[in-house]
Amino acid sequence: MSSAGAEINVRRMTAADVDRVMEIAQALKDAPQWPVSVYRASLDSERLPARVAFVAGEAETGSGPVLGFAIASVFAPEAELETIAVAEEHQRRGVAGRLFAALAEELSAAQVTDVHLEVRCSNAPALGFYRRLGFEVYGRRPRYYADPVEDALLLRMSLQ
Repeated sequence: MSSAGAEINVRRMTAADVDRVMEIAQALKDAPQWPVSVYRASLDSERLPARVAFVAGEAETGSGPVLGFAIASVFAPEAELETIAVAEEHQRRGVAGRLFAALAEELSAAQVTDVHLEVRCSNAPALGFYRRLGFEVYGRRPRYYADPVEDALLLRMSLQ
C-alpha cells in the first residue's frame, strides 16, 4: 500500500501494463469495462485517432505495480479524456492528479487547447476531482450510460 507521501512516477503505458490496467478497471464500478483490444489499441502510435496513455506507480519501486492509468484521444486542438482510473486502495493519494498533470503536459505539447470528457451524473467523487482540476459542465447526454441507465455530464477545460 502506498503511503500518503509516497512520490508517484508517471510514464507511458506499455503492453506489459495492460493486464494490470484491466484488473484496475474491472475492480472499479465507474471505470469503462473495455475489452483488452481497446487498451492495446491505445498503445498503437499509427492508429487514428492518436491516443496518449499513461500509468502511475510509486517512484521508490521503479517499475513496480501500476496504481492507476489515464487515456486520452487527441483531435488537436481538442482532446477527450477517455478514462482516468486509480486502484481503489490507492485513491485519494494524489495518483489521479499526477496522471492528469502528465497527460495535460503531453496534450499541450501536441497543440491541444481544450480537453473534454463525459462522466456519470452520480459519480460525485469524479465530478469533484474534475472540478478541482478546472473542468466545467457544459452539457448533458440523456441515457448515455447503460447498466444502470444514466445521463452523462459533459465537461471541458482549457489548457491555455
